[in-house]
Amino acid sequence: MTNEHTVLGTRLGDLTIVRDGEALVGLYFPHHWYRPDPATFGPRTGDGFGDVTRQLGEYLAGARTRFDLPLQARGDEFQRSVWDLVAGIPYGRTASYGELARRLGRAVTAQQVGTAVGRNPLCILIPCHRVVSSTGKLTGYAGGLSRKRALLDLEQQEQMLVSVAGTTARSG
Repeated sequence: MTNEHTVLGTRLGDLTIVRDGEALVGLYFPHHWYRPDPATFGPRTGDGFGDVTRQLGEYLAGARTRFDLPLQARGDEFQRSVWDLVAGIPYGRTASYGELARRLGRAVTAQQVGTAVGRNPLCILIPCHRVVSSTGKLTGYAGGLSRKRALLDLEQQEQMLVSVAGTTARSG
């Protein structure tokens, strides 16, 4: 297969979404750390990105708490093991780099986890914004700390609304 991409305008800035066949392989903010060469994104098209653009729109509107999309995060074995843990962090919650390192075992350090988190090719979809320092402080985010704060605030606000409403389930 060959890559194709689209650009989705959002309140957080333009998101470049890259797919290879049916699988999403990249989601990048402008000036994203470790953003691949745009030549690798393939041709720009609006066709075939309906599900991801709809689900991202619902998420950013507070109407979706998880994604149901085919993802293919490309990285080495260690990176994929970190991204798998990150993908398991529930909506509205956070985990520290150290917590993830302890879960991985094998003498993995928080710094090694941080490096892998920073290389996540599918931001938002693999919610690396939910990873914080051991003190809860916001540290590095490939899309910028202001976007990380905005995503965490969105999720916290929605969690508070769910709590106040007395419901435990949200769509999506």
